[in-house]
Amino acid sequence: MSVRIYVEGGSQGSTKSDCRSAFRLFFGKVIPPKSFRVIASGSRNDAFEDFRDALKRHPDDFIVLLVDSESAVAASAWQHLKDRTGDYWIRPTNASEDQAHLMVQVMESWFLADKQVLADYYGQGFLVNSLPGQPKIELVRKQDVFNGLQNATKKTQKGEYHKTRHGFDILALIDPSRVRAASNHADHLLEVLTRETVG
Repeated sequence: MSVRIYVEGGSQGSTKSDCRSAFRLFFGKVIPPKSFRVIASGSRNDAFEDFRDALKRHPDDFIVLLVDSESAVAASAWQHLKDRTGDYWIRPTNASEDQAHLMVQVMESWFLADKQVLADYYGQGFLVNSLPGQPKIELVRKQDVFNGLQNATKKTQKGEYHKTRHGFDILALIDPSRVRAASNHADHLLEVLTRETVG
C-alpha cells in the first residue's frame, strides 16, 4: 500500500508542479520518499473532490486530504470541515478520521515555526521582529500570519511575500521537526503518515 496526499494548492500547471514538489520535499524529510505521492489539486473544493474520487479509484491506498483550516480549530478535522462556512463537507463513509488533516490556520503558519529559514531565504532587510511572536502557531489568526510575512519581507531584495513566487520555495526548506513542535495538527499529520508508510 502507498499513500496518496491530496493537497490544496497550485492554480495551474507550473504552480501545481511547484506545490507538489515542495510538499514532497517537506514530507520526504520524515517519511520514505518512494512511499507516497503528492497531488496538488488547486482549490480546496477541488482537493476534496479529488480525495473523494481517489477513495473509489485507489481502494488499496491510504488516501489523505490536506487543506488549510482558514481559522482556529476547536474540533476534529472532519467536524471543522463540516461546520465551516463554504465547506459543509461530510466525511465519506469509506474515509476514517485520520484521512483528513488541516494546516492550522494556513500553510504559511508552518513557516512561523522556522523563522531562521525565513531569515536565510530573504536575507538583508528581513525584519524577523515583524512576525507574530506566538510560539503556538495555530493560535495566530490567518490575517496576522500574512500581515506579519508582508511586513517582515517588504524591504528585502526578493520583495514582499508572495504565495506562488516564495511560498513553495520556503515550504521545501523548513524543518518538519520545528513545525511539529509548534503545531499539534502538523504533528498528528506526520504521525499518521509515518504510521502508514513505515509501520
